[in-house]
Amino acid sequence: MQQRFHLPQCHSFTGTFLAALQGLGMALVAAWMILAPPPAQAQSPAMTLKVGQISDSIAFFPIFVAKQQGFFKQQGLEVGDIPLLGTGAKLAAALQSGSIDVAGGNGTDPLNLYRANKSTRMIAQLVNTYYVDIITGPSFSGPPASATLQDKVQALKGKKIGITGPGSGTQALVNFLLGTAGLQSATDVTLVSLGSNMTGALGALKTGRVDVLSFPQPVGQQAEATRIGHIYISPARGDIPQLKTVVHGVVFTTQAVLDAKGPAVTAFVRGIADAERFIHQDDPKAVRALFKAYRPTMNDDTVDRLLSILRAEIPRTPAISQGEYDREVKFNLDSGLITEAPDYATMVPAQWIQSALGGAH
Repeated sequence: MQQRFHLPQCHSFTGTFLAALQGLGMALVAAWMILAPPPAQAQSPAMTLKVGQISDSIAFFPIFVAKQQGFFKQQGLEVGDIPLLGTGAKLAAALQSGSIDVAGGNGTDPLNLYRANKSTRMIAQLVNTYYVDIITGPSFSGPPASATLQDKVQALKGKKIGITGPGSGTQALVNFLLGTAGLQSATDVTLVSLGSNMTGALGALKTGRVDVLSFPQPVGQQAEATRIGHIYISPARGDIPQLKTVVHGVVFTTQAVLDAKGPAVTAFVRGIADAERFIHQDDPKAVRALFKAYRPTMNDDTVDRLLSILRAEIPRTPAISQGEYDREVKFNLDSGLITEAPDYATMVPAQWIQSALGGAH
């Protein structure tokens, strides 16, 4: 009978064999770690921020520049498509609901929102003059643009005046001007809400649907370049001295967003600072090319009219001074769109803004 050979049941042999295998495995792992290339460093996801703005008026050109020139990305921030929400009321609603994190509007918008949300904060200035104009069309009859402000305001009585919407900065200007002559928008003129579509507004002026527009730049410049109308009263031109230097193009948010997304909002403000510096210091040809990309359907004559005033209206820094804020508040109180307003220290986190700007390029 054939005998079978069996390994002896020796615990010392089994332990030695396993130990040898374990040692060999550790040696192989060590060799692989030495010879293998180092693993690629994991890329931290970029910060993101949801941004909305009223329109593509001149006030929001710095946001466009910051995005196109990569200033936000240089700060580690991704900003996606920016919806144009049409009115300050819609902008505020989007901010309240969390649909956007920061809003680009005019100075009236955060002051209106403050009534519903006491944590509203102005965090960056985009334009430091009142950039809304009173523009007359073919159906308007009244004294010439060279007349006194009082005479021109009186000529608005009984007219149909196009505005972007109720409670907007465009209505605020109408209210304010009428108030200086003892008139009221509710009884002495007809306000027509047109939204923020500038082409539609010019069409309404051309066809006589409205006699006058109260609209932000560049509508007035477009009206003159295309011979549809004329800039009749312009705060930015100095026609209303108290509105020459105010915080009117502004970025605002809430304290809740600042607390939750502080680094991202800081990066946004720094990007705006870089954009405003670019607008003031870079080659005018490069700025013109960017503005043409911002408003591609605008004719060259209108672009040239705007470039002549761009650097005068866009500040060199996003910081908001108390004087600029106080003048904006007084104007809105005088217009009757607000009945109270927070003080500068409450609405403008000046120390936070300065800290953010300290890291700008």
